[in-house]
Amino acid sequence: MGNPGDDGRLPVIYVRGFAGNGSAINSAVDDPFYGFSQGSVHVRADSSGRAKFHQFESPMLRLITDHKYEVPVHGDQWAYLQSVDAGSVNAASVWIHRFYDDAAATFSEDPENFSFERAAADLFDLIKLVLEKTGAPKVFLVAHSMGGLICRSLLQRVIPEQLAAAGGAIDPAAGANYVARVFTYATPHGGISFAVGFGLLERIRDATGFQGADIFGPDRMYEYLTAPALRGQRTREDFSGTSMPDDGFPVDELFCLVGSNPEDYDVAFGLSSKAVGARSDGLVQIENAAVRGAPLAVVHRSHSGRYGIVNSEEGYQNLQRFLFGDLKIEVELTGFTVGRDAPSDIEFQLDVGLAIRGLPVLVHEQSAAHFCPVQIEHWKEGNPIDTPVPLLTTFLSSHAPRPRVAGKEVPRLRHALKLRLMSIKERQGRFFFDDHMEQTEDWMDALLVDIEPPGPDGGLPRAWAAWTSTVPSAIRDWNPEDKDFIADTEATPRFWRGRIGVPEFSRELLGANAGIRLTVTPRTVSV
Repeated sequence: MGNPGDDGRLPVIYVRGFAGNGSAINSAVDDPFYGFSQGSVHVRADSSGRAKFHQFESPMLRLITDHKYEVPVHGDQWAYLQSVDAGSVNAASVWIHRFYDDAAATFSEDPENFSFERAAADLFDLIKLVLEKTGAPKVFLVAHSMGGLICRSLLQRVIPEQLAAAGGAIDPAAGANYVARVFTYATPHGGISFAVGFGLLERIRDATGFQGADIFGPDRMYEYLTAPALRGQRTREDFSGTSMPDDGFPVDELFCLVGSNPEDYDVAFGLSSKAVGARSDGLVQIENAAVRGAPLAVVHRSHSGRYGIVNSEEGYQNLQRFLFGDLKIEVELTGFTVGRDAPSDIEFQLDVGLAIRGLPVLVHEQSAAHFCPVQIEHWKEGNPIDTPVPLLTTFLSSHAPRPRVAGKEVPRLRHALKLRLMSIKERQGRFFFDDHMEQTEDWMDALLVDIEPPGPDGGLPRAWAAWTSTVPSAIRDWNPEDKDFIADTEATPRFWRGRIGVPEFSRELLGANAGIRLTVTPRTVSV
């Protein structure tokens, strides 16, 4: 039957976000699953922002139905784990890190104050217990908001400190012996800052520790993310929350899901979203929501609520692909020489969206309308044109069920990469609209990509692609031909790379050698 986790289904431990104090903690504790079981019925399916009805069950229920996970609570998951024999629990199981329980007034007349450091240390205890009882080699961590910082404290400080050698030597990567992958929803990896107050609000928060919110300030973050034994070489002056040590937990095993919808975050009557600004999910600014070098996706979801990022189809689709995907897909621009003849005050912005056949949502969406387009730098004579510009990273599972079209299972996975290039004149921080055509792009197209996953014997996938501007039929009727086949340009084993040039009529604007480069790399869980 194999060892636990051999099929890629490791135990999932969910770590929720910040609840503040008092009644908010009591409310969080009253939920048996700390919010991981909450679903929704609203989805934004198009750029118009109109709400569509769509029942999303919850990430927990989808893990149960799609991947056959179990949720063995039995009245008290901690007591249950302590009572059963080692190796007797299904590794494909979901567990909740209930770190707020001791701080709830509903369970005690003298509740303890919440301690961030204790929450991180208790998470390590839960991980060790889950591994012992399931026999799994490692766990997956799934976290929302502050929960992602608890996970990073576990990996960057708690585990390295607790496993320090007798002489005090610390292995910064020790956490990788227990944790395979980490998925964060809307985590303030770079802390929480405000678009108003010129830094005064942050200074008051960090000085007073109001409701414990100083944990989102750089001084406290440095404390719980940096082991004291390493502070001589990793000083406060060099610290950045959006960076993880090169010799620590591998950043390519950390996924950051970033929200871009502040309008629907109604906490504090909408004051929070106004304070952090438009370029945010209503609480966390986009630039603070990801770790440098880690794979990420941007979705038009708010920090929580009706359009919350955790209880969303977009969130779950990225989650399951990252945790269980055995193929890593990187998409890059190559050869773009946009702006080579344009004045220096013309700015170019690229909207990027990734659609997958069978899903009612975009799994990645960066746009000017949501204040997060991809900025395209002017190309100047002499600049290299073969330096790729990363667009996005996604993941596929070669074992996932194929969608059904007309009652038949399709042999390939179809994606559409939507691209829209716009330009606008900017001078001294102001936009000028004298010759501007609002909502009119300089170029727009979508690249259809069909991927045929490897067979049971492994190997690499095959792929076909075509721009929709060259497809005479409806997209759903497109059948790839030999001319659409993407040849593998690399001879490296277990590595596939192909290139698709832009349509010929677009090359005068985009560049004679402009195109999209796809790189596919097989991935496995390191045990």
